[in-house]
Amino acid sequence: MEIDVEEQYDKIYRYCYYRLQDVQRAEDITQETFLRFLECRDYRDAGRPLAFLYTIARNLCVDEFRKKPCGQLPEELPAPEEEPFFEALALRMAVEELTEHERELVLLRYVNEVPVGDLAKLYGRSRFALYRELKRILKQLERRVSDGTEKEPGADTGIAGNL
Repeated sequence: MEIDVEEQYDKIYRYCYYRLQDVQRAEDITQETFLRFLECRDYRDAGRPLAFLYTIARNLCVDEFRKKPCGQLPEELPAPEEEPFFEALALRMAVEELTEHERELVLLRYVNEVPVGDLAKLYGRSRFALYRELKRILKQLERRVSDGTEKEPGADTGIAGNL
């Protein structure tokens, strides 16, 4: 099975950016991923090139993450629009409550659109086990987001009642 390098490049970049949260480092790691992938023809032809590509990217991101010192938060945050901001915040909070493995699965399947069959090869599990796990994760996210957006901002702290 041969993969389309151009098609996968953006997906690997998104994966690296998600893991590192830094544009420059994600670009560097993406480039290094493809260099290593193209240099190692023996393993690539073993029948799982997409899984091999993501394995290289994951390992390079882990190595890079270990080098990175903890960053500082910005002093001022921009003022967001109310409604979309709270929906995005609820989704972000729900995603952050997932385990690292669950977040990675969501990213690979729904952001990078990696087929479940390829994910099954990457994780060494059956397609059906991954389908069930993804369905469980999506239900969990849906429940957490709906719980988070049904409340008024500040309702559980009593702030809204004091205004």
